[in-house]
Amino acid sequence: MKNYFSLSGSLLLIMLFVGCHAEPDRLPILGNIEVRGTDTLYHLIPDITLIDQDSQVLKIASLDNKVVLVDFFFTSCPSICPKVKKQMLRLYDRYEHDDRVMMISHTIDQRHDSVTVLNRYAHNLGVNTDKWKFVTGEKDSIYFLADQYFVSVVEDPTAPAGFDHSGRIILMDPHRKVRGYCEGTDPESVTAFFETVDQLLKEEYK
Repeated sequence: MKNYFSLSGSLLLIMLFVGCHAEPDRLPILGNIEVRGTDTLYHLIPDITLIDQDSQVLKIASLDNKVVLVDFFFTSCPSICPKVKKQMLRLYDRYEHDDRVMMISHTIDQRHDSVTVLNRYAHNLGVNTDKWKFVTGEKDSIYFLADQYFVSVVEDPTAPAGFDHSGRIILMDPHRKVRGYCEGTDPESVTAFFETVDQLLKEEYK
């Protein structure tokens, strides 16, 4: 993947930078930090408006009080998406009955992945869409959102089905801060990610 190494390297620098700001035994907060006087401003996921598989408006800020597992995909993806969805299903099975956890999959193919297509895709997966949302939105907004989650998404006519994108699964806390990620194409990375999610749940819901 063209942008994988540069993106991973950038994220590593971010993690090293924020590591000294993380409290002992707490997950780091990923992203740039700005200090203004006595205030420390952390990287927040913007409150972008999305549309889910049932044509319902979903605002990211409405997910406050939830730990959210996030990925980016498209339904006709012939390469990494099926592998990532298999791992997302593992996460779904683990947290299906935990009301503190939500899941969101963002399509990066606005031309093909209509609300109807997303609805059918979710139905074929057999998941509860109150728990796991499949969303679309304005192309520029979705791509900007991917960047805010530290995910590489590029339209590329030479890539499978025209898109070059990361298989990263991201962990967002109830305050819209990015707290961790795993490689969704790697089952071992996802298995280790279970512990990361569990740790965040302990931190946020003591």
